[in-house]
Amino acid sequence: MRPANGIQSSNADKESLFSKLALRFTAFTEKWMPDAFGFVLVGTLIVLLLGMATGENPTTMVDSWGKGFWSLIPFTLQMAMIIVGGYAVATSSLMGRLISRLARIPKTPRAAIVFTAFVSMLTSYLNWAFSLIFTAIMAKEIARKVPRTDYRAISAMSFIGLGTVWAQGLSGSAALQVSNRVSSPEAIQAIIAAGRGGEGIIPLSKTIFLWQSFVCVLILMAVVLVLAWFMAPSPERSVNAKELGISLESKDEESYNESSGKPRPGDFIERSPIITMLVLAVGLFYLVRYFSSAPGSAFDRLDLNTINMILLLLGLLLHWRPYRMAKAIKDGSPSAAGVLLQYPLYGGIFGMVVYTGLSERIANLLVSVANATFYPAMIALYSFVMGIFVPSAGSKWVIEAPYVIAAANKLMVNQGWMVVVYDLGEASANLVQPFWMIPTLAILGLKARDIMGYTFAFCLICLPVVLLVTAVFAKTLSFP
Repeated sequence: MRPANGIQSSNADKESLFSKLALRFTAFTEKWMPDAFGFVLVGTLIVLLLGMATGENPTTMVDSWGKGFWSLIPFTLQMAMIIVGGYAVATSSLMGRLISRLARIPKTPRAAIVFTAFVSMLTSYLNWAFSLIFTAIMAKEIARKVPRTDYRAISAMSFIGLGTVWAQGLSGSAALQVSNRVSSPEAIQAIIAAGRGGEGIIPLSKTIFLWQSFVCVLILMAVVLVLAWFMAPSPERSVNAKELGISLESKDEESYNESSGKPRPGDFIERSPIITMLVLAVGLFYLVRYFSSAPGSAFDRLDLNTINMILLLLGLLLHWRPYRMAKAIKDGSPSAAGVLLQYPLYGGIFGMVVYTGLSERIANLLVSVANATFYPAMIALYSFVMGIFVPSAGSKWVIEAPYVIAAANKLMVNQGWMVVVYDLGEASANLVQPFWMIPTLAILGLKARDIMGYTFAFCLICLPVVLLVTAVFAKTLSFP
């Protein structure tokens, strides 16, 4: 049962201003905000009406919705595999011991919330897909060891890396795309080349490895950690997992139930690590050849398919016996239900935005009122707005890069910095958009409305910081 609403003023006075703000937003979202599925249904209607309001034919909008409806099917399967593969890795005994050790570090509810935010940002900088799963399971374990921790707050912090620094890290999609001739379309390469003296790619040293990008990451991490400290509710206002009706007890591993009578030959295959080792050898041999077969950085070839293969092979290695891996995948599969239901509808929204020219009209409007000083901040804001309706982990960059880079050429703004600010804006959108929260929420057993009061409060602070640093640091970079 949740604590009563009538809280004494002396207890309320213990809350910091930011904590009061986060709690107020949380109370609002818990009461008024629909679940993530309701969010995408409402979003579909909003984009439809927006397109018609800007001059699009209603029939064209509906046709574009249908055209885009199944456009995310490969991505949907990739995300489902990330969830079950990441779950299999994170629930292995070895990874479980690592998570258990990390969970013993924070001793107080406030420290638990700040520590979770730090791990979330660190892991998302390395790889956003792994962060979604690993940090959620760690947050659940911390909440079990520090039972008075506000479960909503720590759950929100387990996701905070996806709303801040992930795109400036080693899995930043847009930066990886423009750094590789294979992944970057020729049309985009031609526009980039027009401003770079014929060179059609932008190396990582000119995007995520700029010192300005590193400083942005450090600034955002510092802001988030300070806010997390002040955001933590007092014990009187905290709502733990038990009060939310969520069990944090780990499930006992099911014993392997052999068939009665003589062991079957099939039992040997299911239980033998020899089969596991042989398959792992095949997978490792392939990955070595895959990463060494192309010039350039290995990061250029690290896509979602490769990440999923690594997760599955790592899960097989950590579980060691085939039947344990099969059980882990079965246990993790329900967590992918939200992805399977909602992502086709997001594909429909994507279709209405990119197949009708709505995205380009919005961008052109911003460019028409921008100058070299404010253009980076305006594109970051534009990317934030578009990211609310079309969350894409950078994939929509392919659609929007032509006019974003072309305008940067005209305004003499550094091209690599435009990639950085575009990603910073899109990451901020994740704080007010439940699309990427779905895997995390499935593991934590929460609804989007339970944590979005906290993430929205963070957005109110982090987004202005992003807009400010994108404008200031733009002045330190020369064209192109």
